[in-house]
Amino acid sequence: MSAVFNFTFVPWFRSVAPYIHMHRGKTLVVGVPGEAIATGKLQNIVQDLALIHSMGLKIILTHGFRPQVNEQLAAKGHQAKYHKGIRITDAVALDCALEAAGQLRYEVEAAFSQALPNTPMAGATVKVVSGNFITARPMGIVDGVDYQHTGLVRKIDVALIQQLLDQETVVVLSPLGFSPTGEAFNLTMENVATFIASELHADKLIFVTEIPGIPENPREPLGEDNRIDTELSLAYAERLLKELPPPEEPTDLAFYLRHCITACKNGVDRSHIIPYAVDGSILLEIYMHDGIGSMVVDEKLESLREATIEDVGGILQLIAPFEEDGTLVKRQRHEIERDAHLYTVIEHDGVIFGCAALYPYPEDGTGEMASVTVNSQSQGQGDGDKLLRRIEQRARAMGLRSIFVLTTRTMHWFIKRGFQVVDPDWLPEARKRKYNWDRKSQVLVKKL
Repeated sequence: MSAVFNFTFVPWFRSVAPYIHMHRGKTLVVGVPGEAIATGKLQNIVQDLALIHSMGLKIILTHGFRPQVNEQLAAKGHQAKYHKGIRITDAVALDCALEAAGQLRYEVEAAFSQALPNTPMAGATVKVVSGNFITARPMGIVDGVDYQHTGLVRKIDVALIQQLLDQETVVVLSPLGFSPTGEAFNLTMENVATFIASELHADKLIFVTEIPGIPENPREPLGEDNRIDTELSLAYAERLLKELPPPEEPTDLAFYLRHCITACKNGVDRSHIIPYAVDGSILLEIYMHDGIGSMVVDEKLESLREATIEDVGGILQLIAPFEEDGTLVKRQRHEIERDAHLYTVIEHDGVIFGCAALYPYPEDGTGEMASVTVNSQSQGQGDGDKLLRRIEQRARAMGLRSIFVLTTRTMHWFIKRGFQVVDPDWLPEARKRKYNWDRKSQVLVKKL
């Protein structure tokens, strides 16, 4: 076996191990639009979900069928009708939806049943269950438009679904629901996925979509100077949704964003928008630190926020043990009071459990991340990553192209998160003059 392969595979596998442990036992709802299936992505998506399932995640897969229904309507010489991005389901469209749902359910179950040698499914036994879990109601007449057989989720049999998940079964939900009188309704995949994720208080809701995510500048095309915003706070996402035009098509930025917001407001920890055009995007989003798409997260504004002068006492108390053992450079109270606005803190029940500061050097396009500290009682729970992501957000907002740290003991933590070691001569001149050559701190840089 190639030594080069060993040196690439082993560090990679070790790097994803913490995420495997972190997600084991968690509940994941995945929404796959019909467009992904129509473009031939179903097989790879199912293989990745089977792999994730084997690592202990509980999975609910919901699928759409928009293009499949449209194709059948066209074959019957019937025009597809929409209003505000939602299908108006007449009797012909409902028949097409029922037929498409049956066909796609068969394709999904068949894909999970494959166990071909030399594929990710080799040796896998994945139990899959689908059924009449959804009770629906009519959408009715909205803005003078009668949606006819289009409906909304009224109720989902959460107890039965949870029981199936606990039995290591993958649950597949088609976007169809039935009223207590037996009437069928055409639903949207997004409504079904958001509703079940909210009812189960799922750990993650992932939409595998036509778009790569939400750009940092939503009004400009993606490019080198306008990349995907990997993490949006719930508050920012809500503000952005109000500024975006009402969605009509799945490619509109607000189309999936509104459902991510709803899920987070209903107790879902993380909601994601990732591209199906990238092979393995679900794996990349779950098991890589930076992920690949956009994530909406309710960090609870009272727990992750910018510091004020009232937080100085808590910051001093937090960093004192790390200053005493030499992990951090000693800072005077008046320095922290002066620079309080540069700090981000994590607060739980009125106690500061984590902090980090960003000292910008705008003329050099970089900034120093300093005083990165997490209370020893809560280390290993992701608070350090939250602080890093917030500092990166603040740096981008300032127009900085990179951030750097100086450390003597935590170099590997930063390297695992995309930092690279550089020579101290790399430092901005203003910072280089204050560099303590006796301390011999390592300088690490991360490009934004």
